[in-house]
Amino acid sequence: MGNTLHSVGDNVSYIATENTWIESKAIQQLQITANLPDMVAVVGMPDLHPGRGYPIGAAFFSTQRFYPALVGNDIGCGMSLFQTDIKIAKLNLDKFEKQLSTLSDIASMEWLEANAPEQMKSHDFIASLGSIGGGNHFAEFQHIDKIIDNERFEQHGFNKKQALLLVHSGSRGLGQSVLRQHVEQHNHSGLLENTDEASAYLLAHQDALQFAETNRQLIGLRMLQQVKATGEMRLDINHNLVEPYTFRGVEGWLHRKGATPSDRGMVVIPGSRGDYSYLVMPNNNDISLNSLAHGAGRKWMRTECKGRLSHKYTPLQLSRTSLGSRVICANKQLIYEEAPQSYKSIDTVIESMVAAGLIAVIARLRPVITYKTSGECA
Repeated sequence: MGNTLHSVGDNVSYIATENTWIESKAIQQLQITANLPDMVAVVGMPDLHPGRGYPIGAAFFSTQRFYPALVGNDIGCGMSLFQTDIKIAKLNLDKFEKQLSTLSDIASMEWLEANAPEQMKSHDFIASLGSIGGGNHFAEFQHIDKIIDNERFEQHGFNKKQALLLVHSGSRGLGQSVLRQHVEQHNHSGLLENTDEASAYLLAHQDALQFAETNRQLIGLRMLQQVKATGEMRLDINHNLVEPYTFRGVEGWLHRKGATPSDRGMVVIPGSRGDYSYLVMPNNNDISLNSLAHGAGRKWMRTECKGRLSHKYTPLQLSRTSLGSRVICANKQLIYEEAPQSYKSIDTVIESMVAAGLIAVIARLRPVITYKTSGECA
């Protein structure tokens, strides 16, 4: 474990090497959260950063009650990875970018009627299905840059000569409405288990999880149809959720806020839009509450980014990365907020988890084109 696991209280710790950027405000938020009633353990991941009152990139275990506010407003946010039939050697980047630039941010109702699962067609939020959303959500075509564990790579049906598609999105306005309803009724207080209020939230939470999973499937389908390709989903994982969990023999509730489950098989840990992503195999470990980082983690607040970067880079310059990939983002504010400079180095995040014994790296993935918004409502 070395100097990777840092204790900052009786029930509070975080995972990071000395090279990992961890902001003191994020650690303070961990400690504040650990003082909530019935909170047993709180662990920050290497991508830990401050949120609005609660830290992002962390897992929280409580007994007797759970806290919807710790899950946040994007219930079910997560990652899906698709193996596509797009041959990297024959990919024309100019043509590819042009095709994707004409894709609407929002799926038409006609498309949804033809492609959405039957049980979702009467959902109140159907109009949001198949849309990525704003913030740090994206869809990114990638290629295999380096294979570290060839046996595991081939076991899962990947082809190094063909592109992958990584989709990061969640439950859109549905998750926001679920949290708003909870806050209006209960403020940020937790819900005692086995109560009517807890049951009602968990029912809405499950609906949002299923919505988010369907949303990522449909985003993948829209992206692939746009470039006249096909693909198969290889993994799908949620990193904003709460669920029953047993921690060292004690039954309770595990909250993940920007934390990838490590007990559901292989996962992808993405970097910023100008950085690598990593395909990894988790090792179950309760020191991290069976959780991992969900990405690189922010280094700068969103409100700082344009001021820090606009005198150095134009939006057009930020649409090209140092790895030779391209970014489709017509929202000029968002392209600054999501610039690679505003994120931590993904390598330090991966190194921290390897050093802690939490993961084994399977492959490194290089971005080709990242789609965030074509300019319509995101």
